[in-house]
Amino acid sequence: MNMYTSAAIAFIPLLWLLTSLGVLKMPAHKATIIGLAVSAIIAVLAWNMPVSLMLKAALEGIVMAVWPILWVILAAIFTYNVSVETGAMDKMRDQIASLSDDRRIQALLIAWGFGAFLEAAAGFGTAVAIPAAILIGLGFEPLAAAVLCLIANTVPVAFGAVGIPVTTLAQVADLPVMDLTYDIALQLTPFVIIIPAGLILMMTRSVAGLKGVTGAALVAGISFAIPQLLIAKFVGPQLTAIGASIVSMAATALWAKHFPPPEIWHFPFEGTKGAEKRKIGVRAADNQTVFDQVAAWAPYLLILVFILATSPLVPTLNAAFSHVKSYILIYNGPGGKPLAIDWLLTPGTLIVIAAIIGGFIQGASAAGLVKILYKTFVNLKKTSITIISIVALAKIMSYSGMVAAIALALAKVTGSAYPLLAPALGALGTFVTGSDTSANVLFGPLQKQTALQIGVDPTWIAASNTTGATAGKMISPQSIAIATTATGQSGKEGEILAITFKYCLGYVILAGLLVYFFA
Repeated sequence: MNMYTSAAIAFIPLLWLLTSLGVLKMPAHKATIIGLAVSAIIAVLAWNMPVSLMLKAALEGIVMAVWPILWVILAAIFTYNVSVETGAMDKMRDQIASLSDDRRIQALLIAWGFGAFLEAAAGFGTAVAIPAAILIGLGFEPLAAAVLCLIANTVPVAFGAVGIPVTTLAQVADLPVMDLTYDIALQLTPFVIIIPAGLILMMTRSVAGLKGVTGAALVAGISFAIPQLLIAKFVGPQLTAIGASIVSMAATALWAKHFPPPEIWHFPFEGTKGAEKRKIGVRAADNQTVFDQVAAWAPYLLILVFILATSPLVPTLNAAFSHVKSYILIYNGPGGKPLAIDWLLTPGTLIVIAAIIGGFIQGASAAGLVKILYKTFVNLKKTSITIISIVALAKIMSYSGMVAAIALALAKVTGSAYPLLAPALGALGTFVTGSDTSANVLFGPLQKQTALQIGVDPTWIAASNTTGATAGKMISPQSIAIATTATGQSGKEGEILAITFKYCLGYVILAGLLVYFFA
């Protein structure tokens, strides 16, 4: 086979996923199982991969999908569910919603700050559904609330669900996680600063809408960008978006308190209804004691403490926890190496401990926590099948040489211009799968191999996959479906896509230029 024929055959499993998910709208757990089977058949028949090695490659993918990927996802959603069941999420909502009556400030606090926090802590649609519902409750028009939350839920996606997209990308592409984390944070910094002001321009539909809140928009962006860079550089991906979102919310709230807009801005259609809803939120927040306020955030504060305490910033604890690990050699073919499994120094374990302690502080019983954990596990069945299938597929394609074949052809066709297109590949992956993690599993190894072929930094190019994936999140049918369901806008998916698509296109073009010029 010549180079292009090999690449075309190797691309068939990815083409199937793009078609089945993006065109046929097949359920992800079904499409990925078929994709896994297709990749296995092609690896054996076209690449002459021994069946035993193909099965071992798939098994390694299954193990990696379960631990740490699914373990972290289960832990993050469990923590969120605990906060919902104990009523803590309602208290957090009331605290934030009571801070300002200006709709622009509310958008910065809720769609941007609180949405980023939810994405960082839980992911999987919570960052769109919950903030959008809160905004509607305060008096926002449903369509505007849906679009605002979709566009705000972009940059936090890179480090969503406690950094799992980045740690997964580092594993599947065999790249240094700290370097990868920092490169992603660098690439996202311009967007972090621009988006808050963009949200205000979008809701007011006028540059004049920034009057009185330009400072607040800059504070919301810069107070997110600086902690994100520092945490990415010195701590790692797990706390990057959690820490940045908390700092951004606090800084924006303080700015709004000390430098409130000279004129309160409301939507033209509003009467007294929105103000009355805010008053209800203010009264609910005023009725909370200091203990109520701290308890509401307890699981997430504990996550911060635990991850920081076991990070390289505290060498003694980090070393002690690092030794509790296993090494398992599953794939023993060319390129295979033992798979390291951290039992304690993994975000999933630390998050579950934080959720249990935080749940007790919030008044949950042991039986109640077990029930919530079981319900969380059951609700993740289809997600688990999808992730296991897609990681196993990626491992088969990587070990068989299929990824290398596609990378060689891409490098030949695009040459030195490839970095311009790299973020678009990540955006395509998220558009199709609805998940930054899945997009990184699909295209991360390919990005690395192509970068090596054209002689540029593979970590920088692999990072661009995540950067592009954050753009694709706002146009993903899965995200739009969540937004329309949460806001009661079912049937308006096309209208929302038409609005978000132009923002996504600009985002991807800017990301491509940034990646190209700094590659």
